[in-house]
Amino acid sequence: MTFDIFTAATDAEIQACFPVFSELRPHLKQEQFLAQVRRQQLQSYQILAVRQQGAVKSVAGFRLAEFLAWGKILYIDDLATLSGETSQGFAGALLDWLIAHAKAHDCRGVHLDSGHQRFTAHRLYLNKGFQLSSHHFSLTLNI
Repeated sequence: MTFDIFTAATDAEIQACFPVFSELRPHLKQEQFLAQVRRQQLQSYQILAVRQQGAVKSVAGFRLAEFLAWGKILYIDDLATLSGETSQGFAGALLDWLIAHAKAHDCRGVHLDSGHQRFTAHRLYLNKGFQLSSHHFSLTLNI
């Protein structure tokens, strides 16, 4: 079955991505989602999505950024597929698009962080040529 890849730009397109994002990020609230995305877009954040038969099946939130450590890269903030829709090539197609986009924008690499328990995702990343190159540390601040 065919699907199309698109950049979510309109309010309706962004809102249509919420069910997929909420599976990866269950803390998100639908009534705050659009405003959050619009704020992040001011920092170059974009949403790439796969649509099949009118429904969004997989999403990738990403941005182009420059770092002292790596130079200019494409950073993937989020990559998720609806449960029950995995292993159909959606996330792989998004990764292929993102890698091509990074090359077209003269990026030196594509980076992402992934939860340590996401073994299926890790298999995909490794199959696409990603390397496990660091540990990510975080500190939650009670503000």
